[in-house]
Amino acid sequence: MVGTGARGAVEWLVSVAPDPETTRWEWERNPLGVTLLPAGRLWDVLILTGELGYPTLDVLTRLVDRPGPVLADFGDSRMGFLVPPGTAARWIGTGVRTAGNGTWIVVPYPGRATGGVRWLVPPDGTGHLTDPGVLELAMHEAAAHLAVRRPRDTEE
Repeated sequence: MVGTGARGAVEWLVSVAPDPETTRWEWERNPLGVTLLPAGRLWDVLILTGELGYPTLDVLTRLVDRPGPVLADFGDSRMGFLVPPGTAARWIGTGVRTAGNGTWIVVPYPGRATGGVRWLVPPDGTGHLTDPGVLELAMHEAAAHLAVRRPRDTEE
């Protein structure tokens, strides 16, 4: 594993890049502060709608001391939870997009403001990821709360 903190997070992220120096160059020169990195090597990504993702993250933070890295896109319409590699190939839940082996994701530089995709929970450089089973439980609880709230919201 790499060291902790922003520097460790950068090293951990670029370790999956075909050319780590090009990735660093992209982060420095891309006006949005993002680069593309391959999923499926050190992590897969489970992508939820923002409507379900934010409540899921709330539940997840109550269940575990620290969730793994979480991304949000511009406008908060989608959130990506980094999970162990291989999860995307085995995921059977509906309404969740996956990014695994053979796919690429947009990744912002850890600790910097960007013009779009951003870290809600930045990587810490240790390789810590969200357990997909715990994430699924958090999703179910969040979905149940959303289902209960919807009828009351429409009555007002």
